[in-house]
Amino acid sequence: MQNNGTAPTLPTEGFVRLPVVLGVLGIGKTSFWRGIHDGRYPHPVKLGPRTSAWRVEDIRAVIAKYKAEAGNEATEGAANGK
Repeated sequence: MQNNGTAPTLPTEGFVRLPVVLGVLGIGKTSFWRGIHDGRYPHPVKLGPRTSAWRVEDIRAVIAKYKAEAGNEATEGAANGK
């Protein structure tokens, strides 16, 4: 997956490695691993003894969840006159 200096993109299906996940979510490694521990982000799938990856559909679900939450906050703020 070559990105020529642009933000990483998700393939339509399959698995992605940690650098792509971090780039798409826009967070750091420590925050991401803490989020996995806290249940905010999905656990990786072990593809080999030293290889972990995340299902693209799991990462898309995280993005959709945060977009929905951001939309709800904007709607609530408008309803409250903010």
